Amino acid sequence: MDPSRKSRRMRIALTLGGCGVLAATCVHMLHAQAGPSQPDMTIDAATRKAVVDAAVANLDRAYVFPTMAAQLHRQLEARIANGDFNRITSATQFADALTDALRDVSHDRHLEVRYMADAVPERPANAGPSPQEQAQERIEQVRFNYGVSSVGRLQGNLGYIDLHQFGRTDGAAPRIAAAMSLLRDTQALVVDLRHCGGGDPDTVMKFASYLFDKPTHLNDIYWRDQNRTEVRWTQPVTNGLAYGEKRAVYLLTSSDTFSGCEDLAYALKNAHRATLVGETTGGGAHAGDPHRLTAHFMMFVPSGRPINPVTHTDWEGTGVAPDVATSSGKALDRAQILALKGLVARESDPDWKAKLQERIGELE
Repeated sequence: MDPSRKSRRMRIALTLGGCGVLAATCVHMLHAQAGPSQPDMTIDAATRKAVVDAAVANLDRAYVFPTMAAQLHRQLEARIANGDFNRITSATQFADALTDALRDVSHDRHLEVRYMADAVPERPANAGPSPQEQAQERIEQVRFNYGVSSVGRLQGNLGYIDLHQFGRTDGAAPRIAAAMSLLRDTQALVVDLRHCGGGDPDTVMKFASYLFDKPTHLNDIYWRDQNRTEVRWTQPVTNGLAYGEKRAVYLLTSSDTFSGCEDLAYALKNAHRATLVGETTGGGAHAGDPHRLTAHFMMFVPSGRPINPVTHTDWEGTGVAPDVATSSGKALDRAQILALKGLVARESDPDWKAKLQERIGELE
């Protein structure tokens, strides 16, 4: 498998966590079947047409940009009519070919068609995940500690939290609170998003709320399929652990920083609450849901787009540019240097100031 395709699938699997009622099912199936061990299936022309017909129907109904949905509709039907997919008899290869065709036109990295060896059950439109699926999702969330990978203090009394995703809020919220309790007396905070693939937008807001002194307008979401705008503000932190706005925050980014993790980076950058250090992020802004196409094919359809109150747009296709550009491998050292220099400029204790300057010298 192409490494870039494997990486793309892992990002999609992580972003599905906060996207809709089928998310638990789809995340479980993606994790279970993402590897090379999934048995393939031979498909015929009727199957290919059925998958494309279902795909264009879902795009027409839910894709975030109606004009682009119509363009994708025409393109896929033209390719079927021209016989472009006639030689593909592998279900896996057909799903990959459809994904590439959709992205070649839309450049939307959330659009994806997936083949599932295990049959995808039909369910009512508003049905939630079954108890078994909820239990399986919880197992996956616990295995990765709801996205909180590690928490600690760096030399110079800097806080550090490494987030790999924003897990479900019920499990992530107490873990975030525990992390902020440990970091409450640090003098600056480094948030590592270099390996952060996405997650639940409610948890993004929960985490961001710790970094402000008052309710702050973040990225709203317009849902095309529901024709509504979800207005998103931080909420007051009531557990006494708010980090507040007086201490500096540095976000580490990489090209693998994606989706919900970009949501945090874009919001904090435009609110002038954090300094981004590292690489331009992956560029996946659109939110949505996994949709069943046929018994063995699913499709992730982006139906929501963020709207930032400052820029009035989002980061789809462009990513979030860092304030301080450097390689992801050097981002942590660079952020520490910036944080420590800021502390040195305000430090009145000569002994502690000397220690901070010594640490800067070691990092440089």
